Amino acid sequence: MTSESPLGRPTSYPQQYAPEVLHSIARADSRGALGLGAELPFHGVDIWNAWELSWLDSSGKPVTGTAEIRVPAESANIVESKSLKLYLDSFAMARFVTRTDVAEAIEQDLCSCIGADVTVLLGNPSAGSVTACLPGDCLDDLPVACDAYEIDRTLLRADTNDCVREDLYSHLLRSRCPVTDQPDTGSLLITYRGPRIDRKSLLRYIVSYREHNDFHEACVERMFVDLLERCRPDQLSVYARYQRRGGIDINPFRSNFETNPPNARLWRQ
Repeated sequence: MTSESPLGRPTSYPQQYAPEVLHSIARADSRGALGLGAELPFHGVDIWNAWELSWLDSSGKPVTGTAEIRVPAESANIVESKSLKLYLDSFAMARFVTRTDVAEAIEQDLCSCIGADVTVLLGNPSAGSVTACLPGDCLDDLPVACDAYEIDRTLLRADTNDCVREDLYSHLLRSRCPVTDQPDTGSLLITYRGPRIDRKSLLRYIVSYREHNDFHEACVERMFVDLLERCRPDQLSVYARYQRRGGIDINPFRSNFETNPPNARLWRQ
């Protein structure tokens, strides 16, 4: 299921269950630009939250739910976001006996699309949703002058004489879709152990993504590589929580020491 991408083109919404609309995108191009090959310096996962899922039960009555979709960072491909929205919308007039049937259908179709194992967990709206806060220290009130709005890795600084373990976060993350040029905004959490990263330089570096065109996953992987090479931490995790578009938010996580990140919905999500 790798039909022509609908991203950036007018499309009609399928009226019936349509796994054929799913479109995959290879990770190789963006990783090649970072000098990454088969041996990755990180592991991780892309967590997709779909908030507008609906289908029919066996009697034709609508059912609503949410879907948490986890795509392993080791997969050779990702699923293109607009094709995923069209695909999930195609469930609206499809009948399923149980929620498990819906989850299994999504898992099988996405596995077929990207060529890797995907896990799907359906949520029930009656359970409610609780927002969370990122741990650590916020960078956003630091007094910095910013003039770089396209990625500048040379901004990053670290003190090799002072090793620490800390969590730092910012809500100033912004990048652009490489196809539509639409802005993508979100929050960023960096957890590390090693030479103390200069906080002002880190904030200026995050701001330098403001006019950069790339997919969410590629932005996070570039951040991981830049921080690893420029600041030399022993341990590093980079976790972006992007705001939703089209009812779906994408949250890439990359780490060389942590696994299974929490899927904590933030205040803007």
